[in-house]
Amino acid sequence: MTRLAGSSKLLRAMNESAALAHLLDPGMLTRSDLRKLTALSTPTISEVLRRLTDAGLVNVVGHNSGRPGPNAEIYAANPEAAYTAAVSVRDIGTSGTPSVTAALCDLTGSVRARFESRVDFLATEPAAALADVVARLREEALVPADRIRHVQLGVPGSYDPRTETIRHVDVPGFGRAGLVPEIAAALGTHIGVDNDVNLAAVAERKRGTGRGVDGFALLWIGQDGLGLAIDINGSLIRGARGGAGEIGYMPLYSPDSTHRKLDLQDLFGGAAILALARDNGIPGHTPADVVRAAAAKPSGDFLTTLADRIAVGLAAVTAVLDPYLVVLAGPIAQAGGDTLLTAVTAAARRTAPLESTIAVTTIDDDAVLLGALDAGLTAVREALITAIRDS
Repeated sequence: MTRLAGSSKLLRAMNESAALAHLLDPGMLTRSDLRKLTALSTPTISEVLRRLTDAGLVNVVGHNSGRPGPNAEIYAANPEAAYTAAVSVRDIGTSGTPSVTAALCDLTGSVRARFESRVDFLATEPAAALADVVARLREEALVPADRIRHVQLGVPGSYDPRTETIRHVDVPGFGRAGLVPEIAAALGTHIGVDNDVNLAAVAERKRGTGRGVDGFALLWIGQDGLGLAIDINGSLIRGARGGAGEIGYMPLYSPDSTHRKLDLQDLFGGAAILALARDNGIPGHTPADVVRAAAAKPSGDFLTTLADRIAVGLAAVTAVLDPYLVVLAGPIAQAGGDTLLTAVTAAARRTAPLESTIAVTTIDDDAVLLGALDAGLTAVREALITAIRDS
């Protein structure tokens, strides 16, 4: 009898998790809709919905009066059942941009709070600062602390999950061993940590140019740093220690560089773009400013030279990965738009006879923050479904 009871519980949990998955995406379904999607009987679906409703995971949100017979109840996931927070930590560098952006969304993905602010990480411990950021999100959205089931961090460095260490990061305090467990303890919930460019690729896959393609490489040209994300059928390649894609460190050979090493960052990183702009008389306080100004009135050698430099990085990417699609992303790509894309495409064809399609991101918002929300929401939904199956 124990074995039969255990099997019955497992089957019931599988039915509930399947129904919840459909109510999360696409949602707004009747009993009849769920019966067709899950192939479960009408009595089973009714019992599943009763249990999910009693657990606070599902609500009746309306009635369908367009069919013969009694009006059918319409069910959807309860948006307030769980929340995810996303925090993107940035270098300020030459860009002058805020050092933290953050957002909170409910179980349906609706954003309930969002802000950006400067944080002096030289004077503030990262764990305490991030706890304050999440507390502010919670207060603005009027959300209880225990409803935030996951916090997703985006960092300008690589994350090694085996050692729980952030590497190749210039933000003060973030490279310290033991920091990630401290952050988790301060937040009191599950956390995820990922490279900012990887999270931008998550957003590109769901919301941008990467939708529907088998895979793509995303070349991030930021106000300060460079990065690469590699998407293979929706899975990101992170490497043995999370450092896959740290393309800014790729060394370059130059006969004039005998006294110091040159890398791609020296070629088209933020400081290099500003220096090139000064040489060509292009105005602007930040790298994105000068690229936007040059793209608005293309003349002179600035865009051609910048495109030739970007093409050097693209040649390395396409020669090693041969991706079907390369997406130019980040603030510089957003600022340059189609004008920069045209110049880079021409430069890439001159540099190497490789056939990858080059496109520019279609995301005009903060891609890292959006990707962190998407990744965090996926983690929360999977955790809810797993909890039902394991209950």
